[in-house]
Amino acid sequence: MKFFVLVLALLLEQAWPLRRGNPLYAAYERYADILEQRFNGLQASHGMIAWLVAVLPLALVTIITYALLRQVNVLLALAWSVAVLYIAMGFRRFSHCFTEIAQALREQDIATARDVLGRWRGVPADELNAAEISRVAIELGLLQAHRYVLGPIFWFVVLGPVGPVVYRAADILAERWGRQVDPEKRAFAYFAERAFLWIDWLPARVTAASFAIAGNFEDAAYCWRTQSGAWGRDAEGVVLASGAGALGVRLGGPLREDGMLNQRPEMGIGENVEVEDLRAVVGLIWRALVIWLFLLLLASMARALG
Repeated sequence: MKFFVLVLALLLEQAWPLRRGNPLYAAYERYADILEQRFNGLQASHGMIAWLVAVLPLALVTIITYALLRQVNVLLALAWSVAVLYIAMGFRRFSHCFTEIAQALREQDIATARDVLGRWRGVPADELNAAEISRVAIELGLLQAHRYVLGPIFWFVVLGPVGPVVYRAADILAERWGRQVDPEKRAFAYFAERAFLWIDWLPARVTAASFAIAGNFEDAAYCWRTQSGAWGRDAEGVVLASGAGALGVRLGGPLREDGMLNQRPEMGIGENVEVEDLRAVVGLIWRALVIWLFLLLLASMARALG
């Protein structure tokens, strides 16, 4: 059943993708902001309570609705699972930005590529050249393929429809509350950031393994083992190191931002990124997704047969 749910959700998402700023996500982000205003008493325990208030009701509604629909008709439960996974995923939410950047760079339209990349990551890209734009676009593509596709799918396979709901909610809360720069107010975000780190720990490694299998396994494993720890965020470092090794390119490294040179750790081995490498990223992500689908199909067939 999970195989068919996943296929239907992917087809639905390809046909009618949910864009950034859609009403469902916008409403939840407003809710998160209200909780921060009401609960932020400059203590980490307040952030934990707010996180539970933000996540537990969603999880309970998802579980109870699924259970009730399953009692009525299994097809209704299947439709609910498809809808939940469709909302929690977002393949097309980032792929159109990636495609626009690749097209602009192939046409040597640097201005358009900078504009699209700046809107995508929320940071101006006016100082970046074509190679740097390609490098950052690949990094974002790999990370968002994990967080908006493979991560939610992992928890759907493990926990059913409640898995991707909790994963997406935890992701939004960690990002939303983690924006606070005031050291005193940042204590509120501590639990949300740690919770998503725990929730994302295993999916990130499954994604990294998928990239390794779908690409250059030896280089991906080497980069994962030797380079991932240097990146600031654990899950991101694992995904980027494995993805860079699988593609045979170098990611990370120095990047000009706001008139300064940001010295980032280097991920991967091999050649420096070129515009044509953007096409290879799309192939890697799709191969990884096909591997997941194939394994899930085998598991479904084995369960059905015995």
